[in-house]
Amino acid sequence: MTEYDAKQAAHLHPIIHSHVPSEPALRVKALETLLVEKGMLDSAAVDAWVEVYSEEIGPRTGAGVVARAWCDDAFRQRLLADGASAVAELGITGWALGNLKVVENTATVHNLVVCTLCSCYPHGLLGIQPSWYKLEAYRSRAVRDPRGILAEFHETIPDNVRIDVWDSTAELRYLVLPQKPEGSETMSEESLAALVTRNSMIGTQRHLSVGIGEVSRGRNS
Repeated sequence: MTEYDAKQAAHLHPIIHSHVPSEPALRVKALETLLVEKGMLDSAAVDAWVEVYSEEIGPRTGAGVVARAWCDDAFRQRLLADGASAVAELGITGWALGNLKVVENTATVHNLVVCTLCSCYPHGLLGIQPSWYKLEAYRSRAVRDPRGILAEFHETIPDNVRIDVWDSTAELRYLVLPQKPEGSETMSEESLAALVTRNSMIGTQRHLSVGIGEVSRGRNS
């Protein structure tokens, strides 16, 4: 029989509980399980819709804001000065956008957003949070070891680039304005928006790229 190790148990206890879903999440999961058992719902379809909304549909609003800032420097300046008012110019208001701060990536600065207490997030621009954004491992390490976290997202930040970590709260949400990718000078605003990813607006992705086909489509749009 394996001996009980009190120290090991104390170490594992918070780790285990950090992965326990919230009560609303548990209720939703219970409802989904019941509907699947009764043949009224396909769990694969639910997963597919969640993925589409979190990866594609949800972040498109924020991507449009970024593309406008890339194309209109006056709008960019207003966006950096007062994010909420600037996005309201585009008819974007609502959930978690009342106090919005936009932080800009530059050649010497990279921005990373985290919520160290829970999972505060600009839903009105980015849709639902990715699952990793809610995990304690991301929330703590983004502050202690931002370069290490970014490396896990396959982003190596040079030592001469400063990393600023912004702690999102219920009162203040953040949006990263990524750098406009090289080779996109002739692209339309709509085509530029298609280059912007959700992760680039959180800060876990720094480098956006332009393919030859995208440049061609951008010129013709």
